[in-house]
Amino acid sequence: MENAHGRFVIKRIYDEPADDDGCRVLVDRLWPRRVSKERAGLELWLKEIAPSPPLRQEFGHMKERFDDFRGQYEAELEQNPAVGQLLELAARQGKVTLLYGAKDPEVNHARVLLEFLQSRHG
Repeated sequence: MENAHGRFVIKRIYDEPADDDGCRVLVDRLWPRRVSKERAGLELWLKEIAPSPPLRQEFGHMKERFDDFRGQYEAELEQNPAVGQLLELAARQGKVTLLYGAKDPEVNHARVLLEFLQSRHG
C-alpha cells in the first residue's frame, strides 16, 4: 500500500530481516519462540495491535474459524488506538513490515491487519 499513509507489508518473523523491510514492527501479543531480540531487528513491538487474548484463544489458528475471527478482530481494530500509531509510523517511515509468528501466511491476524489498513486507508 503506497500513498500518503506509507506502505504496509507482512512477513514472518522467522524469515531473515532484509534491507528493504523498512520499519520492522512485531504485531504479536506474545514473543515468538526461538527468536532473539537481536535477530528480530525490531523498531517496535506493538502488542496492543494484536487480537485480544480471548479472541486469539478462540480462533486457535483454525482455518474453519478464520471468517468469524476476521470479523471480530476487525471490530477490535475499529476501536484500537494502536491503528493510528501504525499509520503515523508509516507516514514517517514510508514502509512498515508487520511481523508475525504464525505458520500459515494466509490464516493469521497479520493478514487481517494488513487488509484492514489497506481498506481503510488505501
